[in-house]
Amino acid sequence: MTALHEYERLECTGLWRDGPEGQRREVIVSFGDATLVIAEAKSGRALTHWSLPAVFRLPGPAAPARYAPARDADEELEIDDEAMAAAIAKVHRLIEARRPHPGRLRSILLGAGLAAVLAALVFWMPGALVRHTAASLPFAKRQEIGRMALVDLTRLTGIPCAAAEGQDALARLHSRLLGPEGEIFVVPGGVDRSVPLPGGIIVLSRRLVETSDTPEVAAGEVLAADLGAAETDPLVTLLRHAGLRATLGLLTTGDLAQRAVAGFGEVALRQPAPALPDKALLDRFAAAGVRSSPYAWSRDASGEGVLPLIEADPFRDRAPERPVLDDTDWVALQGICGG
Repeated sequence: MTALHEYERLECTGLWRDGPEGQRREVIVSFGDATLVIAEAKSGRALTHWSLPAVFRLPGPAAPARYAPARDADEELEIDDEAMAAAIAKVHRLIEARRPHPGRLRSILLGAGLAAVLAALVFWMPGALVRHTAASLPFAKRQEIGRMALVDLTRLTGIPCAAAEGQDALARLHSRLLGPEGEIFVVPGGVDRSVPLPGGIIVLSRRLVETSDTPEVAAGEVLAADLGAAETDPLVTLLRHAGLRATLGLLTTGDLAQRAVAGFGEVALRQPAPALPDKALLDRFAAAGVRSSPYAWSRDASGEGVLPLIEADPFRDRAPERPVLDDTDWVALQGICGG
């Protein structure tokens, strides 16, 4: 049996010399279990044994192949048999494959680390940068960006309605529901109900205001939009639309170009309202002193999908301490778009 299981016996002739000055002799080369046996061609007497792992192929042409028992050895063997040369090469490949390669493991680990870093840069970093930028901006800057978004949105909705008495009523509605921060706008078209924008800006539909019997419907839309903006920050949505370069510029310089907001109006109108838990909505209505059932009925005329908001209305059995708007302000708000 030889060092390779596919060979029961492998022999060939070759030319061997014992040193640089020695005369080449014809020999029989036998492929053994761990050695090459070099024997006289005529008598079969063994001349030398070479360790297979140590056999070194000398530089030169592909055929005939020249070998030495080691890199610094004086002996030399010349073989013209392709099968023998292939067998010796295969032994060396097997030995090399089984040898420990600490550098290879290091390379694999380094490659895996680099791949992880690249994956983080591609998939994690943009989102993290957007979230970090949105969280680090002061409210005044958020409101400035929200007004930029409103400008882009008006391409689709028209300019916000601005009848003087209606604006006064809208300001009182805002103060009643949201306090000093943010703004509410009513637009003539393009919006079904309400759209939150960065900086506490909420855009209401003219149709919603003009067709509702009570200001509590509009108030419910404002409260739901504000609560939804706390769940899904519209500034994050806007910065994702603006892109990584614009976001990085905003973070480093504090400025965002109007062109970076271009097209966000369509995004804002397509953005679905987040699904808000009934309890969170009810708590918000209770804190604001607003009945939840008028808003619920406006959302679902059948009442089936909003039953908790109807049955658990915090003011179902008692009136709020003060109305959302008095009758005069409500009529003025309904006329904010000038009829």
